[in-house]
Amino acid sequence: MLDKSYYDKADEIIAQHGADQASLIPIIQDIQAEYRYLPLELLSYVAGKIGITEAKAYSVATFYENFSFEPKGKYVIKVCDGTACHVRGSTPILERLYSELGLSPEKKTTDDMLFTLETVSCLGACGLAPVMTVNDKVYPAMTPDAAAELIQDLRG
Repeated sequence: MLDKSYYDKADEIIAQHGADQASLIPIIQDIQAEYRYLPLELLSYVAGKIGITEAKAYSVATFYENFSFEPKGKYVIKVCDGTACHVRGSTPILERLYSELGLSPEKKTTDDMLFTLETVSCLGACGLAPVMTVNDKVYPAMTPDAAAELIQDLRG
């Protein structure tokens, strides 16, 4: 059960977009932007408020890869593993980050909720490969050492 403040914030977001079916995606985008994930309870709540079934809302949210039902860390790190990045060495960067953060493909977020590590198929910056982002800020021409140094900088 979520705190009442989550539902109040959802009501505020729904009011901004309008309580109709066509507003589902912008509403859940804003909720995810607020909490860095999409709480299932809020998805059900939004569905009821805009007059669609929970199944319909869930099918939309699961269709788009951008939506996440898992809480994410303060820093969301995305490592590109598209062809250009892979060929130029994204795998050693990813392995170093797993090691530095104590994460794995199965465990994507640190226990302190500071970091979430994800791989993506393409970040659209092939000329800068290998590339990673931290909260959508692009870090080009990365190396395993540079990635580890960035983690230390973010930890403060």
